[in-house]
Amino acid sequence: MQPTLIAVVGIVAVVLVAAFSGRLGLAAPLSLVVFGAALGFVPGVPHVELEPEWVLAGVLPPLLYSASVTMPAQDFRRNFKPITGLAVFLVLVTTLGAGWLFHALLPGLDLPTAFALGAVISPTDAVAATSVGRRLGLPGRLLTVLEGEGLVNDATSLTLLRSAVAATSSTVSLWGVGGSFLYSVAVAIAVGTGVGLLNVRVRSLLPDTVLNTAVSFVIPFVAYLPAEELHASGVLSVVVTGLITGHQSPRFLPAQDRISEATNWRTLAFLLESAIFLLMGLSLEPLLESVREDGLSVGRGVLIGLAASGLVILARIVFVAPLVAGLHQDARRAAKAEPEVNRLRKALHEVPELKDGHGGRRARWRARRITKAGADLDFRLTQTLGRRGGTVLAWAGMRGAVTLAAAQTLPADTPARPQLILVAFVVAVTTLLLQGLTLPTVIRLVKVPGDDPGRLREEYGRLLEELSQAAAAALDAAARSEDPPAPEVVDKVRSDSLLRAGLQRGAPLADGEDEWRQHRASRREQYRRLRLDVLAAEHDTLQAARSTGVYSSRVITRAQHAVDLEEARLQQLAEKAGEV
Repeated sequence: MQPTLIAVVGIVAVVLVAAFSGRLGLAAPLSLVVFGAALGFVPGVPHVELEPEWVLAGVLPPLLYSASVTMPAQDFRRNFKPITGLAVFLVLVTTLGAGWLFHALLPGLDLPTAFALGAVISPTDAVAATSVGRRLGLPGRLLTVLEGEGLVNDATSLTLLRSAVAATSSTVSLWGVGGSFLYSVAVAIAVGTGVGLLNVRVRSLLPDTVLNTAVSFVIPFVAYLPAEELHASGVLSVVVTGLITGHQSPRFLPAQDRISEATNWRTLAFLLESAIFLLMGLSLEPLLESVREDGLSVGRGVLIGLAASGLVILARIVFVAPLVAGLHQDARRAAKAEPEVNRLRKALHEVPELKDGHGGRRARWRARRITKAGADLDFRLTQTLGRRGGTVLAWAGMRGAVTLAAAQTLPADTPARPQLILVAFVVAVTTLLLQGLTLPTVIRLVKVPGDDPGRLREEYGRLLEELSQAAAAALDAAARSEDPPAPEVVDKVRSDSLLRAGLQRGAPLADGEDEWRQHRASRREQYRRLRLDVLAAEHDTLQAARSTGVYSSRVITRAQHAVDLEEARLQQLAEKAGEV
């Protein structure tokens, strides 16, 4: 079958299976794995093997970038403790526990190779869990923890895998592994930070949306390759680049570029994720054949894989319990600190200069610190995980295609290598299907409360009030300028601005409507420029709100999207009029 035909059939199959899964209420990755596994046994279907370098260096970087660029840096920072616990310490515990299990169940398997296989099966894949969680209304903090864990744990597991493989051919000390890990993390953060900051600044110079989006497609590899050449974690570098890009983009990139980029990246991520799960299922038949050709037992490999699946599931459950207890303790400490923080807040609001954004640099910095600390405290008090959320978090430990791809990187001379890869495949499929299919039931049984809609509405109303004040200030400044726009233009912009609920955009004008029609061309240009000035003021207000963390990321994202849509519309009007 020609490669072009294979690609066409694959994309059509992916879309059909995803659409069918949506109708059944299933996560698409689960259906794709099952469909691929069944398709692999159909006579005439070409054998497909997952090339590890193709997955780890070609597919994983753009997928991680796509996920990290949409994650608010504020949410990642506030959930750094649970994300680090799950993505670093749980991966380490799982690697050690699974390594000892494999060493005991597979005679002749040395400890370094056993730990290498343990590192292979330690990282989770959050795609299926988050797709189910969003559909069933899980709270935003729980989804952030799952997504953040999925972003970082690949870096931990691949670093441990590299160290374990190195130990198979040479002596590696525990201090050496620890030092290698710290070096890998430090260099990856440095490279990712540099690429992220350079990314938004260079792309802000490009005047064309298509060019801007095209450049964004190579950014994951620009972050990945230098870190790997420096023997650091390329995937962590990509994640850092994505977080910085997502945080800095509203400040540097035009709205039209960001909207176009987001749409294109969602499409690309969907195709890559779906293809990798489909190929994961298709790889089952050739994997079984390779195990038989080496004279190894398929049944034994499956049994060991099932035992390892039980271990990784149990390890996660045991680990999450004290993690959630620690978060509850953080909430209790926040409650104790609340009176003092509220006192500082009150003192801050009693200083007019600080409240209005004036005063010295040191005073403004102190005001921002107090505001940010108060917002973080409110977050810990109002957005707790609790036992119900902890139950879902403990059960959302599905593995994915990265586990199978990492297993393929085991050295070719590894004893019983096909059987070890089969063990990794069984762990990935067992956790994906068992936990993925039962996760909706678990969510319904424990009745995890979602985000409080009343609180979100109240936050959104307060933010709109701030935006309306910024818009009014911009209009007043324009009216007092040396070359003020026509009064009817100011009234029109005021009615169309993003104001608090109760005012409608595009309300018809009463006074001055005839004069507007008589000077339509000049008024339209004045309107466009003044409207952009108002949007710029609202944009600055959103940036300030994002930096202090007073509003939740969902509220900020919703308001930013509304402002971006209006800005993009005005940009398109300018382009149609022949302006640059």
